[in-house]
Amino acid sequence: MAISVASPAPRRPGLASLAAPLRAIVRAALAAAGRRPGEIGVLLADDATLRKLNRRYRGIDRATDVLSFHYAGRRGGVTDGDLAISLERMAAQARRYRVTRGRELARLAIHGALHLAGHDHHDATERLEMRRLESRALRACAAGVRRLDRALARV
Repeated sequence: MAISVASPAPRRPGLASLAAPLRAIVRAALAAAGRRPGEIGVLLADDATLRKLNRRYRGIDRATDVLSFHYAGRRGGVTDGDLAISLERMAAQARRYRVTRGRELARLAIHGALHLAGHDHHDATERLEMRRLESRALRACAAGVRRLDRALARV
């Protein structure tokens, strides 16, 4: 199945080179959760876009780092849905957490993909499981993080 990556700013140099590593990272996250990718769209956007989406679909009028929208049903181990990631929020959080932008983008893609797979973090038990799966996926896609770092250096 297809994992597509898009951005409203396609002319920004380097954005196209984020697609392949992001696809691999989403696959790794879903594999960590025992799922396979179906049709998944990844939107790389800005805070204003994420704020509009958050307000429209969640009734929360503020920007956020990542939003996940799973399609109806989770058929036979296959996950379908959309992720929206704020590149502005990603860069700010990378500085705050003192990690590379590639690592933070990977973490957000993994976090969103785990939500698509049905995981959440409303209580302590769920948070621990989500963090465990995030860590496993980040370890599995270390090469993808390095590719994101190289691509983001050109953006």
